Amino acid sequence: MDKICALILAAGKGTRMHSPTPKVLHKLLDEPMLGLVHQNLEPIFGADIFVLCGHGSQALKQTYPNYNFIHQTEQLGTAHALQTALPTILAQDFRQVLVINGDAPLISTSILEKFIKDAAASDLAFATLKLKDPQAYGRVVRQNDQLIGIIEAKDYDSSTYGEPSGEINTGLYLIKTDLASALLPNIAKHESSGEYYLTDLVALALKANYNVLALQCGFETHLLGINTPKELLELEEILRSEIVAKWIEQGVLIHAASQVRISPKAYLEPGAEITGPCEIYGASRIEQSAQIASHCVIKDSTVASLAKVHSFSHLEKAQVGPNCLVGPYARLRPGAILEESSHVGNFVELKKTRLGAHAKANHLTYLGDAEIGAKTNIGAGTITCNYDGFNKFPTKIGENAFIGSNTALVAPVTVGAGALVGAGSTITHDVPENNLAITRSKQKNFPHKPLPKEPD
Repeated sequence: MDKICALILAAGKGTRMHSPTPKVLHKLLDEPMLGLVHQNLEPIFGADIFVLCGHGSQALKQTYPNYNFIHQTEQLGTAHALQTALPTILAQDFRQVLVINGDAPLISTSILEKFIKDAAASDLAFATLKLKDPQAYGRVVRQNDQLIGIIEAKDYDSSTYGEPSGEINTGLYLIKTDLASALLPNIAKHESSGEYYLTDLVALALKANYNVLALQCGFETHLLGINTPKELLELEEILRSEIVAKWIEQGVLIHAASQVRISPKAYLEPGAEITGPCEIYGASRIEQSAQIASHCVIKDSTVASLAKVHSFSHLEKAQVGPNCLVGPYARLRPGAILEESSHVGNFVELKKTRLGAHAKANHLTYLGDAEIGAKTNIGAGTITCNYDGFNKFPTKIGENAFIGSNTALVAPVTVGAGALVGAGSTITHDVPENNLAITRSKQKNFPHKPLPKEPD
C-alpha cells in the first residue's frame, strides 16, 4: 500500500458560528472538534497527521502544541489549502493523502478505515451522502449514472445539471499526491468568492482519465460537518447519546441517562453508578462500584472503587481513592488527592492537597498546598493561609492530629503527629508532635448599658 498521511483542514474562520473562537476549537462534550477529529485519525495514521491552520492559528497551537501544523497565510479555499500543504507532504514521500475537514468530529476510526479500504485502488475518491435537505453542501452531479463532478451549492443551476438528487459531497477525500501535484495548479479561481475549490479537482481528474470514485455512504450523519451553533448542538447530542449507550451496554448503571454527559476520552468501569444530571469530562476515570450522584461535574479526575461523590460536587484534576466520601457541595481543585477512606464534606475545598488515609475534613474548610496525615481530623471552618499576596507556601499536618474548628494555619507551618490545635487558633509557628497549641486570648466579660427596647 502507498505511504499515506492525513491532512486536517482547520484554517477557516467559521463566520456562521458567530464567535471569535476559531471554528474547530468549538467544543462537543467539552472537547474541541479538532481534537476529536485528530483522535479518530490517530489509530490509523499515528504521527502522520498534518493540521492546516490559518485563522486563529495561535490559539490552535496553544491548545495542541504537539500537533504537526502547516500554516496557510491566506485562506483562499480548500484547493489552495491542499496546495499549501503539498510541499510538506511530498517532502516526506507520502503517496496518498486523506483530506478531512476539522469540523467533522463524529467521523469515527471505523468509518475512516472502511473509506480508505474502499478507496485504496483509486487515484481520487470522495465520500458522499444522501440528504433530504442538502443545505450548503456541494452537489454531486451524475448523468446516466456516470459521475460528472461536484458543483458548489451556490453555483448549482438545475437547468444545466438537472434537479438535485440529494447526493452531497462530505469533504472527505483520498487523493494520490501525484494527481494533486499535476492538477491543483489547473484549478481556476471562482470569481464570486475569490477562492480555489477542491471540488473542482474531481472534474479535472475525470477529464484527465484518472480513476475517480464517489463512494456513497448512505445516510451516515457522522460524516457531516458543523457550520452553525444549531448543527453543533445536534451533533453533540448524537455523540452524547451514543457514548452513554455504549457505557450502559458495558455494564455501567446510568440513571436519568438523557441528562448525563460523558466525554469521549473518559473511561468507566462496569459496575460504576452514575445519576443524572451529571457531567464527566476529559480523561476522567470512574472505577468499579464508585457512585457519582446527581448534579456533579467531574473533569480529568479519577474516582476509585467504592468511593462516593455526593451531589453538587465539582472535581477537576483530582484523585479520589477507594472508599472515600466527597460532598455534597465539595470542590476538589487540581492536585487534590484523597487517599483511601478519607472524607471531604460539605462546602470543603481542596487545592494541591493530599488528604491521608482515613483523614477527615467534613465541614466548611479550605485546604490549599497542604499535606494532611492519616487519621487526622480537620475541624469546621479551618483554613490554610497559603498565599501571602506574592507566593504560595505549604502546610504539613502529621498523622492522628486534631485541628479545632475555626483555625487559621498561616503557612509555611508544620503541625506534628498527634498534635492538638485548639478551636479558634491562628497558628503561625510549628507545633511539635503530641503538643497542644492554643492562641486564643482570655475571655473577658464587661458590663454594658441595656439595649433600648423596641417600641411596641
